[in-house]
Amino acid sequence: MPKSAKCLLIGSTETYSGKSATVLGLSYQLQQKGLDINYGKPLGTCLNVSGGSVVEEDVQLITHSLNLPESRIVPTMLALDEVSVQKRLCGEDKTNYQQSLLQQYLQMPQGDLVLLEGAGDLEEGKLFDLSLLQVAEVLDATVLLVARYKSLLSVEALLSAKERVGDRLIGAVINDIPTEQLETVADVLRPFLEQQGIPVLAMLPKSDLLRSVSVGELVKQLNAEVLCRSDRLDLMVESLAIGAMNVNAAVKYFRKRRNMAVVTGGDRVEIQQAALETSTQCLILTGQLPPPPFILSRAEELEIPILSVDLDTLTTVEIVDRTFGQVRVHEPIKVQCIRQLMSEHFDLERLLSKLGLSPAAALP
Repeated sequence: MPKSAKCLLIGSTETYSGKSATVLGLSYQLQQKGLDINYGKPLGTCLNVSGGSVVEEDVQLITHSLNLPESRIVPTMLALDEVSVQKRLCGEDKTNYQQSLLQQYLQMPQGDLVLLEGAGDLEEGKLFDLSLLQVAEVLDATVLLVARYKSLLSVEALLSAKERVGDRLIGAVINDIPTEQLETVADVLRPFLEQQGIPVLAMLPKSDLLRSVSVGELVKQLNAEVLCRSDRLDLMVESLAIGAMNVNAAVKYFRKRRNMAVVTGGDRVEIQQAALETSTQCLILTGQLPPPPFILSRAEELEIPILSVDLDTLTTVEIVDRTFGQVRVHEPIKVQCIRQLMSEHFDLERLLSKLGLSPAAALP
């Protein structure tokens, strides 16, 4: 490559593994060390329409968080959606995306490191020649893989990825490890992966805050009507409770949980009342039945939003569950949390050593 800056590509074994969070925490640490970084996400997957133009939300968040000028951002080559896929399949799109990416990459200002966020998994983007491996090869990048921990069987996806990525694999981040599993991961999984040539650069414990969603996001996903406290949609929901039992059982159930969204029927007034007196961030009422005035009044007083949905309870719960599974790191409180987690658990010195970068040389 006729380019002296190193290129590090952050990939993952499956979607929603914590790639964006890793990029966010790592890039902040690199900046704190005085390293001059460029950033980009060649394949756009988290799209939003803003001011008439399509914006890649992860790129927007990270460039804003790091205060990066536009000249430091590798442009997103393609917005991956149904329309772009259909154009490619029908032969309408014959763009050589690898060549375009390489040209843009070579035009970037000189820096210490180009940090790129890869596709959702190892296959995504292959139709456009922008899969993780294809991007790594065309830019001669090293790869850091993020894997969400589910059980010790998570080892299989990493071993398979190592086989495919080969010597480009510089290390792995094991994310979302339950507290009770941390010791097992450290004593069993980590040593095994190291022996297989997969350096484990971080073991990140599970965080309820990072897995939380804002009430505003639930409003959006459920297409809900906000009946009160529309000024508190920034509240973060960490768990989901279903108010389908009798009120005594509900009270015991609610008291064991924290920062929850409670889904219950609009006619279950006693459940609504119990939920408001426990650690509830929002009430989601199904069946489009309005709550009585005293419930609305109490919710106003306690600053708890009440949402009304034109859905049955099962469908509502499924949508909320899915939203938890696809959560993004876009709230300031989460940005702070991931920075702290990464600074505590990520072995930055080992990464810099493997990349052949010296933070001291980058400082003025």
